[in-house]
Amino acid sequence: MAQTVQRGGPSGTKRKARTPDVDSPTPPPKKAKTATATARKSTGGRPPRSSIAGPASAAGRSGDGAAQKKPHRFRPGTVALREIRKYQKSTDLLIRRLPFSRVVREIALDMLTDENDYNSSGLRWQSSAILALQEATEAYLVHLFEDASVEFIPPPRLADPYYEQ
Repeated sequence: MAQTVQRGGPSGTKRKARTPDVDSPTPPPKKAKTATATARKSTGGRPPRSSIAGPASAAGRSGDGAAQKKPHRFRPGTVALREIRKYQKSTDLLIRRLPFSRVVREIALDMLTDENDYNSSGLRWQSSAILALQEATEAYLVHLFEDASVEFIPPPRLADPYYEQ
């Protein structure tokens, strides 16, 4: 009762398994070791190259680190356009509330003329008033930056100099 077992190897040779003796007890079957598979990009059916550590591989590498893969970089302007789309979709406030509140309170104290009445206690603010100031401030800044970006774009040419002969 001989069986053929195919071993996984580069040659793909088939070998006959040993026939167990009738008198010897059969050992329990061994569990096959399962290798943990890592997700990799397809290489066209070829197995991934293994890195060999040693003096031969170190001599082939250049010392300036050119063999290392460079990190992915987007083209100039791609990330800026993505951020523009992100902030145009959102309606939340972009300036943090506490730093804005501090600036508003500081400016308001600087604007006071009668320092005797408000020096110790300061001004009292409703949270809705500071929130309204922040909404108005951010709307003004967005409008200002929109106008600046429109002014930055050069106007289109009305006539092509090549055809003006």
